[in-house]
Amino acid sequence: MTGHLGALRGWIDAVVFDLARQLRWSFLPPLMVYFAYGASGITSVVGTFFIKDYLDVSAAFVAGLAFWTGLPWALKMPMGHLVDLMWRWRWVLVFIGAGLIAASFTIMYGLANRTPWMTEVMPVTAWFVLASLLSPCGYVIQDSVADALSVEAVPKLDATGAPLDDDTLRAQHTTMQTLGRVALIGALTVVAALNITLFSGIEALPLAEQGAVYGRVYLMGLAIPVISVSGVILAMIQQRRHIAALVARGISRTEAEAQFAPESGAVKPNWSYFIGGGLFVAVTLTVGLSDMPYSQEIIFAGSMAVVLFLMRQLIAVLEPAKARALIGTAIIIFIFRATPLPGAGATWFTIDELGFDQQFLAVLSLIISMLTLVGMFVLRPLMANHSIVYIVVLLSLAAGLLSLPNIGLFYGVQTWTAALTGGIVDARFIAIIDAAVESPLGQIAMIPMLAWIARNAPENLKATFFAVMASFTNLALSASSLGTRYMNEIFTVTREVRDEAGALVTPADYSQLGWLLITVALITVALPLLAVVVVQNSPLRTPD
Repeated sequence: MTGHLGALRGWIDAVVFDLARQLRWSFLPPLMVYFAYGASGITSVVGTFFIKDYLDVSAAFVAGLAFWTGLPWALKMPMGHLVDLMWRWRWVLVFIGAGLIAASFTIMYGLANRTPWMTEVMPVTAWFVLASLLSPCGYVIQDSVADALSVEAVPKLDATGAPLDDDTLRAQHTTMQTLGRVALIGALTVVAALNITLFSGIEALPLAEQGAVYGRVYLMGLAIPVISVSGVILAMIQQRRHIAALVARGISRTEAEAQFAPESGAVKPNWSYFIGGGLFVAVTLTVGLSDMPYSQEIIFAGSMAVVLFLMRQLIAVLEPAKARALIGTAIIIFIFRATPLPGAGATWFTIDELGFDQQFLAVLSLIISMLTLVGMFVLRPLMANHSIVYIVVLLSLAAGLLSLPNIGLFYGVQTWTAALTGGIVDARFIAIIDAAVESPLGQIAMIPMLAWIARNAPENLKATFFAVMASFTNLALSASSLGTRYMNEIFTVTREVRDEAGALVTPADYSQLGWLLITVALITVALPLLAVVVVQNSPLRTPD
């Protein structure tokens, strides 16, 4: 018994307390920016019901909008290089990002409260699209600064001034990225708990009064940019205190300030990043506004070409073996993140057919966030001791298994289980259990991926390398949105839509949702496993 207790204490120490011991004050500024990004989840439930109740759009349109809102993340390439170039003035970029985020929340506040003049300027759907695009642009700018801060926050020397070994650096980068995910998910947990209170009894209110509640949520969201701005101000204070301490020890101010400059000297502009970013914006606006056929596909192909060109420039300086392994790892991660999702139709089904209201979705979000936090701590040894390839295979198989409850809910398994258990195992019970098991898995692949990027970043191009590699993996999400749109065009799912007079505009039709869920589940398992087999049996084989 004593041996088991000792083993348990050792496990808790390795999983929880060791992470706390590795926490440093230098980690706090990027963690605050990541926390602000996670706090944006306060509008997730509101957004779902706003689209359903206020906008007459299809599930395919929602998936298409997800594609457009994902594209600003491809601009992390020029944005990351800009951060490196103006590193001493990075706070300006955070303020710009905060302004864009605040503008997005302000627009949504006006729409939720049905501000009369807004509909005279543009339709509600146009305002919604504008707000949806402004927000990710703001987060991209801030995230580019936070990524570089997260690399800089990991010290390279120990207390005696000796360089840290590779294993220690790898562990600290993993810790930094783990804490980044903890900050993000912790923020989601806080806002999910807040949403439960905000949405209490909302289902009984008239639609107009529900809009007032939605408006208050968006108004509260204006606190989010304040948090991120506070984080970068804290980084500036920490840097000045450190410089002052070095000067007090007899080091000249020039030498002290050099401690925070890139090790290889001032970064020289690489205009290919800005030219590529400018071309990307020009092509995106031209194609997007011209209503050209296959516009999303054209923009995705162009974005991929630009990212691959810039990736080639970055890895050209690496040893051939390391470059091949990096390419192989990037391909596996891309395919894993590019698998399609069921889309908005699955959520509409749970609302219309299963009776999931705003408060229950908030409760579900809280459960997911809390268990994700726990799972990240418990599974940290798995992430630290296994390769990305191992984790991708594990998560792909788990995703396929965990898609079965949602498929079962569509086909009415809850009716059978409720009858056997006296009504206990109903649709909501199954949804909670499924969320409880699935919740930590989505974040597990992110942590080793981010640590891998940070570990390979050149010293004088931290933000640039992080941005280019992250842009490549983020483009996978755009590919996922395209796949989601294709799936929703093949398997049509519609919700009931009525006009303000109550007349039926579009009838609900969920008859093809079952095939949609099954097809997505099969693709989610098959594509990543196929990518692993192909890459690991090629010259691009990766040990990561």
